[in-house]
Amino acid sequence: MALKQYKEVLINPLVKENPITLQILGICSALAVTSNLNVTLIMCVALTSVVSLSNLFISIIRNYIPSSVRIIVQMTIIATLVILVDELLKAYDYETSKKLSVFVGLIITNCIVMGRAEAFAMKEKPFVSFLDGLGNGIGYSIILIGVAFIRELFGAGSLFGIPIFGEWYPTNNLLLLPPSSFIIIGLFIWLIRGYNNDQIEEDEFDLSKHSVTPNLEKRELNV
Repeated sequence: MALKQYKEVLINPLVKENPITLQILGICSALAVTSNLNVTLIMCVALTSVVSLSNLFISIIRNYIPSSVRIIVQMTIIATLVILVDELLKAYDYETSKKLSVFVGLIITNCIVMGRAEAFAMKEKPFVSFLDGLGNGIGYSIILIGVAFIRELFGAGSLFGIPIFGEWYPTNNLLLLPPSSFIIIGLFIWLIRGYNNDQIEEDEFDLSKHSVTPNLEKRELNV
């Protein structure tokens, strides 16, 4: 694979093929971990580490995995990495670990991690699989950090827990609620697809014209 292709594998998931804005994957964690930038950054590092390393290890043994048990093997590797990341987090930053609660553990079922393992790592060589996982992890992180920046700054008037606007700024409870993440992600999707028209899907079928004018010639049969 040429250097240009390596670059595309790493760069494309950042915006052009972003797993959140294009594929609408992995947005569940955006609900709970984006109210504070510090927590969001740790979650992003955790997922990026898991998806890149799981891609690497799965690609290394891909030719030795029977097709009938490939999903079990993939989940075993991913679960092992998640447990390792969770234990390291508890050892070195226990307070943040408590804030993240079960969401680090739920990386096991994250669609991005499983999707890249099945769609890419099972078919490609180890190094390019690692780059694919790294690119998708960074693409995921860019969106989550953007959401967290907006929610914490305009919701709590702070960044990383440090007051920015001062006491005069009242908290915006709407932005501090988890559903606001969906609104912000929706705005990101709208902006990106407005800039890059290639991401706009074509209509699968044409909508028929509808008229509210009654058809007076139509007779109804009353039974």
